[in-house]
Amino acid sequence: MSEQKKCRCPWLDTTKPDYVIYHDEEWGVPLYDDTKLFEFITLESAQAGLSWYTILKKREGYKKAFANFDVHKVAKYTAQDIERLMLDEGIVRNRLKIAATVNNAKRFIEIQKEFGSFSNYQWQFVDNKPIISNLNSIDDYPAITEASTAFAKDLKKRGFKFLGPTTVYAHMQACGMVNDHSNDCFRKEEIIKAFGE
Repeated sequence: MSEQKKCRCPWLDTTKPDYVIYHDEEWGVPLYDDTKLFEFITLESAQAGLSWYTILKKREGYKKAFANFDVHKVAKYTAQDIERLMLDEGIVRNRLKIAATVNNAKRFIEIQKEFGSFSNYQWQFVDNKPIISNLNSIDDYPAITEASTAFAKDLKKRGFKFLGPTTVYAHMQACGMVNDHSNDCFRKEEIIKAFGE
């Protein structure tokens, strides 16, 4: 099947090659690696109020600013580090969001200690297997679900910031807790075959 003929999700702007690569290679693939999960949590919390594409374009900047998403290094960031990052054009320079990332790193480590990994904690909200959605058009996509509401509520209780139910649902989509590829998207079946139902 040629690149042009491949059917993809209706939300994707196929004129942006980097966005297409993200959709085709990462979005919706079940993720269990804690470093990648911290990256996704960081990027999603930075997105609040902005487009995902804006954050995707700054992903390398975030990687540099936040020590390759090494959660232990980020948890040790000081007030001076936050001031330094406020001058970093590679990321969204929002003091509350930067401070939230440092706070979230500390909370992330607490969860790792309690559950053995953040992955173990996160995947319990979908009974440890991806939810396969039935989506035919852009109107079928939910912004929040019961699972994202429960997950966000628990994160809030544990002290996480900038991770409400909508942001958490976007995180769940990105790291494959839900397979929200549309029914006609070529990636939907590929992911189901690769990871089982």
